[in-house]
Amino acid sequence: MKPWVVYSLARLGIFAVIFAALLYSGIYPWLSAIIAAIVSFCASYLFFGKLRDAVARDIVARRARPATSPDTEAEDL
Repeated sequence: MKPWVVYSLARLGIFAVIFAALLYSGIYPWLSAIIAAIVSFCASYLFFGKLRDAVARDIVARRARPATSPDTEAEDL
C-alpha cells in the first residue's frame, strides 16, 4: 500500500478513536473535535516519523519523474 495512504489512515484512526472516546465521555462535539485533532497531530508527529519520511520520499520520487514521456510528446506532433 502507498505510504501516504497508510499515514492518512493511521492519523484518521487516531482521530476517530479519540473523538469517539471524548464524545462518549460527554464532552461537547465541537470541543471533542478540537481536542482529538490536537492529540492526533501530536501523536502522529511523535510516533509516525518513519511513515512521514516514507511519504516525503514518495512525493520526491513522484516529482522527479518527467511529467510526460517522449512517446506521448511524439504522438502529439
